[in-house]
Amino acid sequence: MTAFPPPVPPPLPPAQIDFTGHRGEFRRMVTRGAGLELVTFGFYRFWLVTDIRRHLWSNTSVDGDAAEYTGRAKELLIGFLFALAILVPIYLAYFLVGIEFERWQGFASTPLFITFYAFSQLAIFRARRYRLTRTVWRGVRFWMDGSGWAYSLRAMLWGLLVYLTLGLALPWREASLERYKMRHSHYGDLSGDFEGTGWEFFKRGWWLWLLTPFAIAIPLLAPFVYAEFKAREWRWWLAGIRIGGVSLSSKLPHDAFYGLYWKVVGWSLLLIALFGSWAAGCTALLMRVTGLEIDQLLGPTAGTSVPLLAPMAVGYLAAALAFNVVIRVYLQRDLWVKVLETTHVHGIEAAANVKASGELASALGEGFADGLDVAGF
Repeated sequence: MTAFPPPVPPPLPPAQIDFTGHRGEFRRMVTRGAGLELVTFGFYRFWLVTDIRRHLWSNTSVDGDAAEYTGRAKELLIGFLFALAILVPIYLAYFLVGIEFERWQGFASTPLFITFYAFSQLAIFRARRYRLTRTVWRGVRFWMDGSGWAYSLRAMLWGLLVYLTLGLALPWREASLERYKMRHSHYGDLSGDFEGTGWEFFKRGWWLWLLTPFAIAIPLLAPFVYAEFKAREWRWWLAGIRIGGVSLSSKLPHDAFYGLYWKVVGWSLLLIALFGSWAAGCTALLMRVTGLEIDQLLGPTAGTSVPLLAPMAVGYLAAALAFNVVIRVYLQRDLWVKVLETTHVHGIEAAANVKASGELASALGEGFADGLDVAGF
């Protein structure tokens, strides 16, 4: 009698990614955080960023299990201070060189730009490493190896090619850099990979490259073009991710972000109008009290303009913090939700018996990213 092998069970249906967080709770958290940033001269942002990540991670559920963010605000603060200890001498050295060799100052800005671009790419890589090692799912931590400097060199060479091709090489740059990052990313003992190609990305959005000059010339087109580009980039990126036998698919519509970006534009215009009204009101009040004309009030020798600076500064800071709240609500929380609700996980069974591996990464990279203003959330 012939023995037949047992039948291979059919693959499990794709797992759904759910988000359970409440928008009002997030809005209150970032609004309170913005106020605390004001009274702490910006240092509360490390605690706010940590709270934002914990909220997003803990409310993101894959196959019924939520993720966990284990990073701490003190780590980010210490990493930022260490980064400042490295970056401030570079700024100072450039300033002194610029004074000493004033006629070469224009040329001196080129090596400074190259230096900070290299550091920014190193920071992006190491910040991602930090976030991965602080992300836990089903009791197993993600982690990352690889060289940040090797990544920075790749990014610089690709950046030069993108510049020389007027942006046409951007899809291939993104594919190459993402492949490097994913091949050094791991979930326990499962290794990552990236199967997206530059040609696939180029086919998705080549016509947006043609529209870019029009978007620059006609500002009303810019939110549409950029929102379209980001939606296509997200969908391409998600489709290329691999962690062992686990893959993702996305049905994110091409117009998914139109409303988000236009809401940000609308709030920005409103905040500008409110700040303009506040500034005009403060100026008019001071003119009424002092009896001076506007040119006398704002003149370089008018000492009475000093009382105007305080309320103007308060209004500016309030507008800036309100803008940060808008960005965090629409382009962090709401964008996160839109991406997750259209994403499915395939082959989730491959992550069933994963062994823990990897080590925690330093927060110095995140500090660099914050100091160079390239940090993600």
